[in-house]
Amino acid sequence: MQKSDISGFPRKYSSMCSPHGAVTSAPMRHSVTEAQINRSGGVRREYRSLSDGTGCAHGVPVMGAPCDQLPSEILLKVLSYLDAASLFCIGHVNKRFHQLANDQSIWQKMYFSEIGKRKGWKPKGVAGVAGVAGVPAKPQDRSARYWKRLYFKMRVGYDVDKWKKELQAINPYTGLPIQTECVLRHVQVSWELTISEQLGRERTFDGPRLRFFDSSVVACWSRGSWPDYYAISTIQLHSVKKVALHCPSLQRPGWRSLMRNFDMETLVEGAQIIGKDRLVKLVLLQPGFIIGIWRGQHSVAFVTACFHFHKLVEKSLLGSSISSYSEPVHRAPFDDVDPEYGLHGYTLHIMLHDTLNEIMSGHFPQLFCRRDQIRDGLVKLVAISRTNSSQHMPLSGDISLPWKCEAMEGAVENCCLLSVTLLDEFQHPFWCVSSPVTVVHAGGPVSYDYDGERFRIGHRDSEGQVNMELVWMKEQKHFFLVKLTVHVAVGKVNTYFRTDY
Repeated sequence: MQKSDISGFPRKYSSMCSPHGAVTSAPMRHSVTEAQINRSGGVRREYRSLSDGTGCAHGVPVMGAPCDQLPSEILLKVLSYLDAASLFCIGHVNKRFHQLANDQSIWQKMYFSEIGKRKGWKPKGVAGVAGVAGVPAKPQDRSARYWKRLYFKMRVGYDVDKWKKELQAINPYTGLPIQTECVLRHVQVSWELTISEQLGRERTFDGPRLRFFDSSVVACWSRGSWPDYYAISTIQLHSVKKVALHCPSLQRPGWRSLMRNFDMETLVEGAQIIGKDRLVKLVLLQPGFIIGIWRGQHSVAFVTACFHFHKLVEKSLLGSSISSYSEPVHRAPFDDVDPEYGLHGYTLHIMLHDTLNEIMSGHFPQLFCRRDQIRDGLVKLVAISRTNSSQHMPLSGDISLPWKCEAMEGAVENCCLLSVTLLDEFQHPFWCVSSPVTVVHAGGPVSYDYDGERFRIGHRDSEGQVNMELVWMKEQKHFFLVKLTVHVAVGKVNTYFRTDY
């Protein structure tokens, strides 16, 4: 039996191409010319000069030759059997493999293979796309990485249609999609902070602790080396979705969507301190952003953000790294018969919670406002009346905001998080907000119905405001909610319902 080398062919034979392109086997003469040493890796490679009778000599590696010395045609054939994850990893080896892993022919084959697996599904806007439904590609459309972009666009389009179907089921209690948390976890969405300092240094903080509630999610970042608060130039908050590729490295491709962008030079002076304990003080940046700063110092201890569920999946997946998701304008059906259209039929879902537990949750249907009750450009909706004691409700637990960093933890009293979901008469989200709030002493006379002091919780923005009145029951050691009103800007009502109040 003839001895063979690592290629599996007898040593005195070699594959060669005839002038017509057919592969044949022919005897050949060879001689060992020299032994070369790979100085970088210390691997000894032996080369033979092969003469195939045509007068041409070829240097062919025999022992231990690296695969990048193989012809490109052979490597492309090998790479065509890999999946997208493997191609992504191969593309980071060197410049040659980067070019080969992005070859048009490989991604074209992968694109049509994926389309074949998903019979009966076609991404929106795919009609007229080159290579689909028999439409030929125009020469100018076949740019570099055309098929690779088309493949990932098809993958993203399929995923979007999939999670949009999952979000169609609505929770009748909150008016929001039931599967919001499940979709965010399934598509592996996370959030990361990018903090830029005035001297140009940039730091990234990822992997926050998450806590989901009925209508919002709280993200807390505490690990890492934080900069001085007054040295921060900008803070950017992105949602990050890693592409579902089984790469052995943590450096997987991902999609980033801008969620918040704070210019600290304009915000530091007007920033509001909403609470403090013996270790930290809390600085509020609207909307829904808290920075914890060590007392006696200026360094950041932690950052907490609160996101409302309304359009959260879209905001997390459909934005870009430099611009936020633009929510499409939604308006109620036009009605010129009802004289108070847009002033009745509201449903309010409200929740007070901290970073760990729920403090209070309430559902208030059929809220309304008379036309003659509109004051100061605000539509007033009363959920709990001060004079109707049957509507009053207790709050469970203390109102405080727990925090935790790598070495210490604590709780800031009289601070919590407020989540408001106001639905219109068609049960569509009309005004949604999640924001930190603080409890302040209301002053004034002591309540005659309750033996305790009065306190107030409030939130205000350009679209509306929430006012809550609490009474502290000293003997029971908990708060009672005795008044709750929501005010909506009349301009928002007119725009949404196309009215003229």
